Amino acid sequence: MMDAQLKNEVAIITGSTSGMGAAIARLFAREGARVVVNGLNEDRGNDIVAEINGEDGEAIYLKADVSKPEEVETLVQKTAETFGKVSVLVPNAGILGNGSVSELSLETWQKTIGINLNGVFYLCKYGIPELIKSGGGSIVVNASIAAYKGFPNHPAYCASKGALLPFAKNLAIDFSKDKIRVNCICPGPVDTPLIWQSAQAFPNPDSVVQDVGEKTLVGRLGKPED
Repeated sequence: MMDAQLKNEVAIITGSTSGMGAAIARLFAREGARVVVNGLNEDRGNDIVAEINGEDGEAIYLKADVSKPEEVETLVQKTAETFGKVSVLVPNAGILGNGSVSELSLETWQKTIGINLNGVFYLCKYGIPELIKSGGGSIVVNASIAAYKGFPNHPAYCASKGALLPFAKNLAIDFSKDKIRVNCICPGPVDTPLIWQSAQAFPNPDSVVQDVGEKTLVGRLGKPED
């Protein structure tokens, strides 16, 4: 364990069975937090929990579809019942929903908005009362560089991520009095399964990921651990 900056904290991290979410779960656990790993893939979720617990961390896996409010409410309730409180929310779950507006199905649009935007709202709606009970806490919304710019054939993703910036600002305004800090991070290209899926929306998927990484200021793709 490092400096245990998160000792006594209880964190729910959605979409934490892979990619950045999994890296966040591992880091939080090393920093002393009790972690709830969430996602739809039970095998990956249980593997990450076993890894964390095997390194003297403390984690459980709770399955929940973040696009369904009743499942998110249950996720928060089970966390509070298990650990006695909730003090950190990391709404991280996200999907792409590739396709131009004229090609995109209504189902894909609704699913992307349902997970990327509504899922954040649901976690905050049901989680914030628990943070208040804990005397305050922290919310870290994982948006994307797509909140600032468009990408070919990513209208649902860009729209959902763009909405998270003002949403996070509003959370900070409304709940600062309750000692809840709110931050919204907007990562650039990170080497996760999502970026390779994203590349399929471009005419040159085999080279676009490498090209994007080389054009960053550090000359490479980000790593989930970053």
